[in-house]
Amino acid sequence: MSTTTLIENGILNQHLIDPEICIRCNTCEATCPVGAITHDDTNYVVMADQCNGCMDCVSPCPTGSIDNWRKVPVEEAYSVADQFGWEALPPELPPERLAAAAQSSGSAGGTDLEDLSQAQAAIAAVAAAAAVAGLASNAGEMREAEFRSAMYGATVPPWSAAHAYTNLHGPKNPVSATVVGNINCTEAGFDNETHHIVLDFGAMPFPVLEGQSIAVIPLGVDANGRAHVARQYSVASARNGERPGYNNVALTVKRVTQDHEGKPVRGVASNYLCDLKVGDAVQVIGPFGHSFLMPNHPRSHIVMICTGTGSAPMRAMTEWRRRLRKSGKFDGGKLMLFFGARTPQELPYFGPLQNLPKDFIDTNFAFSRVAGSPKRYVQDIIRERAVDLAELLRDDSTHIYVCGLKSMEEGVVLALRDVIVQAGLDWDSVAARLKQQGRLHLETY
Repeated sequence: MSTTTLIENGILNQHLIDPEICIRCNTCEATCPVGAITHDDTNYVVMADQCNGCMDCVSPCPTGSIDNWRKVPVEEAYSVADQFGWEALPPELPPERLAAAAQSSGSAGGTDLEDLSQAQAAIAAVAAAAAVAGLASNAGEMREAEFRSAMYGATVPPWSAAHAYTNLHGPKNPVSATVVGNINCTEAGFDNETHHIVLDFGAMPFPVLEGQSIAVIPLGVDANGRAHVARQYSVASARNGERPGYNNVALTVKRVTQDHEGKPVRGVASNYLCDLKVGDAVQVIGPFGHSFLMPNHPRSHIVMICTGTGSAPMRAMTEWRRRLRKSGKFDGGKLMLFFGARTPQELPYFGPLQNLPKDFIDTNFAFSRVAGSPKRYVQDIIRERAVDLAELLRDDSTHIYVCGLKSMEEGVVLALRDVIVQAGLDWDSVAARLKQQGRLHLETY
């Protein structure tokens, strides 16, 4: 689809997000190449005057909520304000209503792109040019300011990944899980604590793989009296349970007490989860995710790059590999971890990570707020380990996973580019191959 096919005879085929299914994971907004998606505290929405119908956001969406369209007269396009107020998608307009609008448009001399937005045509032209040029042909010629890290992330799983089950339980039929564990897994104080929470599903089947996520529906209502929407969390446990052989999963949840500007705020879902007691019931939907999956091949190398609670899927992958090693099914695949936090006290699972055998996992820590020490970020230690990383990247059995705050993503991908270039390899071709083969996965929020 392209911008020119969004409007026909005065009728706009408007791209919309279903608020009943959306789990507010930010994948669509992070993926959109033209900045056509935005959000408030309740809904993610598509701006009609910026969407060019490129469909880049559709495949990565874990729920399918992004794959919705409504035909409306151009002059009646649903505004951002309209969409922010929705609890459900509007019904389809009747065919006779659309026919009348099309006839009116035709008698008035037709409708072109200018009727919706002058800017949209320019956006479409830029996107079309980028698509024609292709990822591998001119990415290296982009100016640094135009570097868009999201374009390098894979939307397909590794070829050897296990089959993932998704969307078994939706918002209208959540499954109840029981809290069987809730501990603080950092040494930080209340304002910076992170909890390791274990949920048990009892007799209800709930298969999850490392790299998948679930969503939790907090109790209560928001300021407008509406039930809280579900919040998504990556699973931090291996496929056979936090406790092997049990039907349970673990989550890594940071208690949110301030916003990105440092102003006091109480995160609805994070505080709800961190305050749960053993025995409490939790409403869960999912699982979600079909691409951010670890390879099953025992000789595959895994490079994990994360910050904060982005460690959840990395813990899951590491634990599954540890269990394979213990059972004798581990066959030499290397694990390499780059983990960033402000201080060691705020780094989840710091103690257990220190106890893992060095011949099992190569751990590299970066701390940005340690008194008396220079600020170091994950991209800094990636560059410091360039020689070892380059050796792994020459091997088509190497898979890279990036998870954490959105602000880290560009720096990490640029660091990987530097490693590849310094090794004498061509970034464009290597990046294209990593994406095509499902070997570079970006999951930031």
